Amino acid sequence: MKILDNSAESRFEIHVDGQLAGFAEYKLLPSTIVFTHTEVKPEFEGQGLAGRLVAHALDASRDTGLKVRPLCPYVARYISRHPEYKDLLEEE
Repeated sequence: MKILDNSAESRFEIHVDGQLAGFAEYKLLPSTIVFTHTEVKPEFEGQGLAGRLVAHALDASRDTGLKVRPLCPYVARYISRHPEYKDLLEEE
């Protein structure tokens, strides 16, 4: 399993055995990353890949000092279930 930031496509990607298994799309603003959509291909569902992908993306956001705006429902739910990421939320 490999997770990477494909900045050319504005998305974090998760690859399994060399195949793209899923992605978390984003829009990058000066001090905020806006997560817009997360998807795991049907043949890779049920393996916890979306959670690993989102955790990696949130950790990378923290490492670069970005605040997070979770427009994607999956990312919003993930943050609500993992309070250690709530400090990343953009002030409203």
